[in-house]
Order: sequence, then C-alpha cells, then structure tokens
Amino acid sequence: MSRFFVQPENVGEKNIIIDNREDLHHMMKVLRLSAGDEIDISDSVEWEYRAELIYLDSDSAEAKIIDKQRFTAEPTVQVTLFQGIPKQGKMETIVQKCVELGVNSIIPVFMDRTVVVDKGNFGKKVQRWQKVSDEAVKQCKRGLIPQVFDPMKVPEMISAFGVFDLVLFPYENEDGTTIKDVLREVKASTTWAEGRNRIAVIIGPEGGFSDEEARMIVDEGGRSVSLGKTTLRTETAGMAALSMIMYEMEL
Repeated sequence: MSRFFVQPENVGEKNIIIDNREDLHHMMKVLRLSAGDEIDISDSVEWEYRAELIYLDSDSAEAKIIDKQRFTAEPTVQVTLFQGIPKQGKMETIVQKCVELGVNSIIPVFMDRTVVVDKGNFGKKVQRWQKVSDEAVKQCKRGLIPQVFDPMKVPEMISAFGVFDLVLFPYENEDGTTIKDVLREVKASTTWAEGRNRIAVIIGPEGGFSDEEARMIVDEGGRSVSLGKTTLRTETAGMAALSMIMYEMEL
C-alpha cells in the first residue's frame, strides 16, 4: 500500500488533507487511485494512519481516517551519518540505502581528501539527495523522512559532537577496538538511557581521513573502531556501520 507524508496541520480529527502536487500527480497518474481506495499516511512527526480517499483532484485530496498508530518502523536510536563527500554518483546510493537501513539524518562533509569541489551549485546536489531520501522512505514505509543537510567542514562537524551520546569513528588504521565492542559497552552502561539515544557515525571519502583529521576526531571524543578485517569503500562503510548499529541496538 502506498505511503504519503503530510504536515501535522493537515491532519484533522477525522480527515486528512493531501496538498503536495507531486504526490497528487503520483496518486492520479501513476497509481490511478480514486475515491474509496485506502492509503497509508504519516504526519512526519509521530503518527501514521490508514485512510480511505474521499476525493482526489489535481489540487488536493481528502481521506477519512480509518486507523491511527504510533510509528512502528522507526528505530529508537537516532543515527546521524557524517559522510565524507564522495565522487559523483556515489552519494545517491549512500543516501538511498542508509535511509532504508534506518538513518535519521545525513550531513555531507568536506574533508582533506575530498575530491569534489563546491563550485557554487552544491545546493542543487543537496536538493537531489533529499529527493532520493524522500523516495526511499516511501518505499520502505518509515514514519519520518531523514533530512540531508547542507555540507559542512570538519571543524564544524567536530563542534556538533556534544549533541550526541556516542560518536563512532570507523577508521581503517584501528586494529584493536571493534564497533561491536563499543556498542555492547555503551548499551550495557547505566548512562545509556532507554529512549531515542543519538549516535553519530563519521565516514571518510575515497582517500580516507588525513592524520590530522583522525587526531582531531579522537581528541574531541570520537571512538575509533574497526568495521572488520577488510577495508571498505566509502559507499559501503556507512551502510555496514549502520547495519551493525541497528543489529546491536534495535534487534
């Protein structure tokens, strides 16, 4: 069943209004929906609904609420991926697959070994990546649309560490501590309260991290971890780390 996202103010006591033009076009021209058809709707904050279409045209649609439930497919742990910006084409795959795996937000980061240069049109890339997130979340029926933020540089990223309960730094030169070690240690600690705990994951670009970046990240609280015996590509590392986090913290 198709899922659509609305703002909370579009949800009434009994009915829901859908006014996104792209969604309306998709409903009418692609899915061929009409009055009487049932759809899933998320309010993008906390609730998901099963609803029956009352009417549908090119300007708006209205649906009658049949059932209301809290999100069932959202992880309790909120993972932010700080992704070293890769070469063209790879970021779309990273966004799509990490959204499917449960990432909460993605922040592109310009690092010392980033090949991509901002020529003044980077905002268009972020818009494209956000659209990939929008489409992926509908397919996997999550309750929230993960946001792809504007890019930042490493010092800005480090200054944001304080909002996270854990900062994971998968590092190719780490040969002692595994991500499993850290996750199990943290989960067993008394400070890891039940609820929506926040984890940051830092992934480098194709060339990896410079020695200076690695030092800064660790000095400011990043936990250096290994993801395994093999060295993963940048487009694989984030997905692998996210999968391991969800396995340890959610299942």
